[in-house]
Amino acid sequence: MRNVFASLTSRLVATAVLLVAVVALLIATAATLALHSYLSDRLDRDVEALLGQAVQQHLHGGPLGEPGDGDSDNRPLDGPRIDDLIGFSAANGAAAAIRTDEGYRALDASTVADLAALPADDSAHDVQVPGYSEYRVAARQVPDGVVIVGLSSSSVDGPVSRLVVWEVMVGVLGIAAAAVVGTILVRRQLRPLREVAATAHTVAALPLAEGEIAIAPRVPEHLTDARTEVGQVGSALNTLLVHVESSLAQRHESEQQVRQFVADASHELRTPLTTIAGYTELARRRPDDSGAVTTALGKVEEESARMTAMVEDLLLLARLDSGRPLARDSVDLSRLLVEAVSDARVVAPDHRWRLDLPEEQIEVTGDGERLHQVVSNLLTNARKHTPPGTTVTVTGTPYGFSVHDDGPGFPPELAASAFERFVRGDASRTRPPRGTDGGAGLGLSLVDAIVTAHGGSVSLESLPGSTTVAVTLPR
Repeated sequence: MRNVFASLTSRLVATAVLLVAVVALLIATAATLALHSYLSDRLDRDVEALLGQAVQQHLHGGPLGEPGDGDSDNRPLDGPRIDDLIGFSAANGAAAAIRTDEGYRALDASTVADLAALPADDSAHDVQVPGYSEYRVAARQVPDGVVIVGLSSSSVDGPVSRLVVWEVMVGVLGIAAAAVVGTILVRRQLRPLREVAATAHTVAALPLAEGEIAIAPRVPEHLTDARTEVGQVGSALNTLLVHVESSLAQRHESEQQVRQFVADASHELRTPLTTIAGYTELARRRPDDSGAVTTALGKVEEESARMTAMVEDLLLLARLDSGRPLARDSVDLSRLLVEAVSDARVVAPDHRWRLDLPEEQIEVTGDGERLHQVVSNLLTNARKHTPPGTTVTVTGTPYGFSVHDDGPGFPPELAASAFERFVRGDASRTRPPRGTDGGAGLGLSLVDAIVTAHGGSVSLESLPGSTTVAVTLPR
């Protein structure tokens, strides 16, 4: 049974049919009760009229059961009818009979006794006459006894029974019609919802596990009207598909970046390893040549240091990517900028270094060592990728600092991805372009990762003759 009503169509149709059945039952019950009350009242009036007629006939000496006279309010009936009950009870005995086609038929003594026991209050009472139907019987006191009359309740029960039969037949037909029409209408109204479901099934069948994925199926525009329930579902599904498509595109881009990252890291590590292997072979072939051995050991040491620095940078990036928290100390950014610019003047005296700090001391919360690395990387980048004579200006602000130079600027194709890892301006890798640290291409990516880990942001504006990297940090 649960499977039968599993679909929304079945539940809606069943609900509609149930409502129709309940309404039909209420209407039928009300109609039946109203008819029964009306017929019962009319039967009681007929019993009272018959009682009045019988009393008049008795008082005038006429036999009971023959028509008499009466006024307009109590006009005589058309004589005793079939199944009318006529009786008389007196001190010396009681008798009662029922009129049939063959005339009056006397009732048995027990029934007569029951009739004689009725209160003579002119009110109708229900009496079951054995062998016959139920009667509405009334009695009135007269000088010499009690006049008893009754009418069969079949005039009430018969029409009511026929009405109930008709109500049942019409109700069944109405419920059947409601089920058929309801099924047709509900299926028609739910057709748009099935179209939305078809779109969802189409998307679910797409291979979404890997590769670049474009989710083309969409819910038609006419099914995205927010004023309707189906339109709200269709609009929500389209919005969901857009988000899923965007997420899949980002996943694919991330996968491509990981592949490129692995390839670039392998290349950067392969170069010093090849150098180390070459000079080791040179030292092995010339063990007696002290000059060659010294040169080889120096080169091995240099390349080892280069690899160590690269691995440390990669390890730091991995830690930052994993969300590992940095130190949260109060850092004197003004002093840090002064020291970094002073070091740069010593390392690159052929550049013009300027420092512009506000009068108030700049203090931020963060990891002093990592923030020093940020400033050093930016100044190193400006020094290595600008010609001698370039002016580099470091400006402190209440919310961070900026590094500006009047050098050639970033290549246009590099500016948008300057903070990505292992960024290269050419495919040959023979010359580190502006935007790298002169080695592995991790300088600006480390700047971005460290600043982001501090809850700050870094931006780049570069044109020929004007390049500015601005760092914003929380105070």
